[in-house]
Amino acid sequence: MQINEATVKKIAKLARIKVTDQETKSLEGELSSILSWVEQLNEVDTDDVEPLTSVVETTMKKREDVVTDGGYAQRVTKNAPLSEDNFFVVPKVVE
Repeated sequence: MQINEATVKKIAKLARIKVTDQETKSLEGELSSILSWVEQLNEVDTDDVEPLTSVVETTMKKREDVVTDGGYAQRVTKNAPLSEDNFFVVPKVVE
């Protein structure tokens, strides 16, 4: 895929990058070569390849799924202007 000068300027504008006319010429070639390389990746046959998250097989560390209050409610509400029974007390805002 060939990138032209107008496309380079549009990309630069979207990326909010100031590009001079001289830089535009070199970026045309660079972006074209990048897109050509990406097009080559489309030629790779990946039909029988399973998706991976890592090349090394690992298992996730699991923890017991338990709901807790964290165990330190007093520390959380310690700096509150007003608290009661480890809950924040706030003024009523809706009548």
